[in-house]
Amino acid sequence: PSIPGTLCRTKPTDLVFIIDSSRSVRPHEFDKIKVFVSRVIEALDVGPNATRVGIVNYASAVRSEVSLQSPQSRALLLQAVRRIQPLSTGTMTGLAIQFAVSRAFSAAEGSRGSAPNFRKVAIVVTDGRPQDGVQDVSARARAAGIEIFAIGVGRVDMGTLRQMASEPLDEHVDYVESYSVIEKLTHKFQEAFCVVSDLCATGDHDCEQLCVSTPGGYRCACRDGFSLNSDGRTCTACNGGLGSALDLVFLIDGSKSVRPENFELVKKFINQIVDSLEVSDRQAQVGLVQYSSSVRQEFPLGQFKNKKDIKAAVKKMSYMEKGTMTGQALKYLVDSSFSAINGARPGVPKVGIVFTDGRSQDYISDAAKKAKDSGFRMFAVGVGNAVEDELREIASEPVAEHYFYTADFRTISKIGKKLQMKICVEEDPCECKSIVKFQTKVEELISSLQQ
Repeated sequence: PSIPGTLCRTKPTDLVFIIDSSRSVRPHEFDKIKVFVSRVIEALDVGPNATRVGIVNYASAVRSEVSLQSPQSRALLLQAVRRIQPLSTGTMTGLAIQFAVSRAFSAAEGSRGSAPNFRKVAIVVTDGRPQDGVQDVSARARAAGIEIFAIGVGRVDMGTLRQMASEPLDEHVDYVESYSVIEKLTHKFQEAFCVVSDLCATGDHDCEQLCVSTPGGYRCACRDGFSLNSDGRTCTACNGGLGSALDLVFLIDGSKSVRPENFELVKKFINQIVDSLEVSDRQAQVGLVQYSSSVRQEFPLGQFKNKKDIKAAVKKMSYMEKGTMTGQALKYLVDSSFSAINGARPGVPKVGIVFTDGRSQDYISDAAKKAKDSGFRMFAVGVGNAVEDELREIASEPVAEHYFYTADFRTISKIGKKLQMKICVEEDPCECKSIVKFQTKVEELISSLQQ
């Protein structure tokens, strides 16, 4: 498997996972750690002469589950991960790191760290405060050329993570609130081990129109007048949000877990989408609803006739800061937001974008189903502790094209870019208006050539 948008080759690496299985890690939580480890392994070029993987399991004692000299293939490694059992005693993190330095990364255990062009990487996953020191032993590990990533879960001591991790800390320290969301870090580590040349420059890509280089890979784009299809590769002629009639309502989570600084990022996300629209009585109309323990309509469809006024109203929106009643908010969207009394236009496509950062405190299934049964096109965007099952329940079919998730509010602008294309409504090229527009454009081009 490779990361979409790249032809990923992983640089030969000696990679050792150091996983905490102390008594504070419940069996079902330890299963989540194993899923995370498996997902990272699945994206690696594993083999004797490529990337080798070791796994160290620790609590009060340390146990080597897989050594770097073990038979190395994805299938064998994934089988070994499934067999790992928790030790369920104390938390001797320093002892585990010392074991990695002296044993797991030793030449006797198969490490190639002294060879040129080989990386030595340790990924430490822990959920508690260690019962021994980690600062000195981590410094010795880093001095020996081991790059340390530290992942903390739940009530972990953040100071300990920073003592373990390599510099820069913001790239090597990660925190998740529970083991249920640790799998969200998979993509980060897949990218961390991915080494790709400029595939756009070499032509080693599959984009139909434009290729845009990105760190570690590329993304496809389209020329003006086209939108990127769901395959991320091909393009379709599109007028959509840039000219078609559209009634678009944002349903925004204003619960206290979002936090004020992130709520400002959500506002920027909304205005990023608004920027891609042509707003007028005959084209796109935008409405905004905020919800927490209650629902508040910030402004209905059609109240503002241009992008400038919409964006100004979004910036002025105050933060509600209470609970998360997503089901109640969806019901409001269905019953009120897309009603004629609130500015909705008959026969115009209806699009809802639901943004949330956590589990709903009420039942969402009936309202989510009613929204889709009513013909509304529903997009679900989740951040942080959002529940992906709920996002999928809200999203229209095909679900994979209508729901988005990111662990970090700072990356929602990337989702915004994807949504700008997704809300595009394709034109039928045989429609009279399209033919007239095409003819007019051709006549203009001929005229300019004659001049």
